[in-house]
Amino acid sequence: MTNSPEATHPDSSRESTTTDVADAPDAAAGTVAAPEFEELVEPRSENRLALEGGVWHQISPKYVTVQLISTGSFLLVVIAATLVLTLLMHQLWAWIPGGIMTVILAWTLAILPRQARAIGYQLRDDDLVFRRGILWQRFVAVPYGRMQLIDITHGPLDRGFGIAQLKFVTAAAATGVVIPGLAQSTAETLRDHLVEVAESRRTGL
Repeated sequence: MTNSPEATHPDSSRESTTTDVADAPDAAAGTVAAPEFEELVEPRSENRLALEGGVWHQISPKYVTVQLISTGSFLLVVIAATLVLTLLMHQLWAWIPGGIMTVILAWTLAILPRQARAIGYQLRDDDLVFRRGILWQRFVAVPYGRMQLIDITHGPLDRGFGIAQLKFVTAAAATGVVIPGLAQSTAETLRDHLVEVAESRRTGL
């Protein structure tokens, strides 16, 4: 099970998760925070990168809906273009790239829900750990003191579903992290919290 991060400090121990960051802005407004997935998905192999102890926070299920809509729309465009080129314009070569793209996009749609449940992050004492992936796992630890820019972005479809993505930029480009599918209130509260912690670490407080 996972919980939303606490807004007061980066410690993600079990004892420090009684107050959710996602709940803080919504509680003041008298509304209910957006739900998250309940459990992180891990590869079944014994040689996988195992999850560390502590609380892992997950993204909103609305992320899956947004991705299904955007990817599904692109798939329909590919199918329509392929049919127009082959049936109306008699360009039979279009079956090859059209068929390949259709298979890839259909496979992407099929595995999307499981991929989304494999995305998670953990707030530790000195850094934020982000993980994603099942076949190709990725774990990134971003020290609070190295965060130079924390950016929130969302497109029209994201705004319609109330989600956003949070991007961390550091001096080393390889450690850049993007957490997608956060409830907008969670993204804003987490951004403010990380900015405060990052400033205190850089100043040595």
